[in-house]
Amino acid sequence: MLTLKHLFQNNDLAEMILKNWSYDPESLDMFQYYRISSNAVYPFRDQGEVRLLRFAPVEEKNQINLSAELEFLRYLRTNYYGAMEVVPSHSGTELVETRTPWGTYYASVFKRVPGSQLGSIQLNDSILYSYGQALGELHQLSRIFKPEQEEKRRWTYTDVLDWMQKILEDFPAETAALNEVELLRTYFAAWPINKQNFGLIHYDFEPDNVFYDEKKQSCYAIDFDDSMYHWYAMDVEQSLDSLREEIEPEQWEQKKQLFLNGYWSETGERYDLESMFPACRRFANLYGYLRMLRSVAEQWSHEPEWMSGLRARLSRKMTEQAEQFGKVVNS
Repeated sequence: MLTLKHLFQNNDLAEMILKNWSYDPESLDMFQYYRISSNAVYPFRDQGEVRLLRFAPVEEKNQINLSAELEFLRYLRTNYYGAMEVVPSHSGTELVETRTPWGTYYASVFKRVPGSQLGSIQLNDSILYSYGQALGELHQLSRIFKPEQEEKRRWTYTDVLDWMQKILEDFPAETAALNEVELLRTYFAAWPINKQNFGLIHYDFEPDNVFYDEKKQSCYAIDFDDSMYHWYAMDVEQSLDSLREEIEPEQWEQKKQLFLNGYWSETGERYDLESMFPACRRFANLYGYLRMLRSVAEQWSHEPEWMSGLRARLSRKMTEQAEQFGKVVNS
């Protein structure tokens, strides 16, 4: 997530950045439905069609990763996968770097995907199966994806571990987190990597980032901002972990199997994914912990009430995520 100082609504900033694209001026009242987490996202309309402006400060993002994300989205759509479509700016570029009085920002605009967020609808058996299919199809397409320039591809899980270690240089008291970085680095180094089990993953394929179009009975994925090269098991574990919150405990095993059956229907030969889940969960917890640690590091006098409340919630979440640091990884 972005550092807390960037979590404030700023309609003037959004409008200034949006001038790089076409838009309906009367639609700017839709800015009230903004959201900010890893990026700021402001909805608007262009010729009556809903669009989403996404931007973040350049110091918070990696330009190569952003460009690689947009390349992967073009590839997915070329292969008829249900993913969000990028809208070129006036200059024809999909990623704009723009200077403002509030700093320099990277920005892109996307068309809204059809359907409803899975997290907002009743997940019947057909939708759960389709959800698994969508992830399986994504991984199958990832297996044959080749970036146009190898040196400009998305980062890998080892790059993420390096980033974590770099962040921890500013937090010398976080010895448990640093030990967890090294533990996972060593643990993953022993895992086999092949075309079947490793590739470019979404990383955040949770119900809120997947939409279901009832008319077409298919899913559409958004928010590839966290994608990285990792074992495909990481995506499956993350999806199931988020899905568990939507399912009654007594129905969990049956619903989980529906999702997995949909997944395997698109990926071909099955292999042992579930033995990889515990280490994947440890990676996700550590990554989330470091992102929150970085986000809340700076503090100010007289912070607004919402910020104090957010700090408290993030602190509780970080405590949960740190519980396993340093322990033996179960498999």
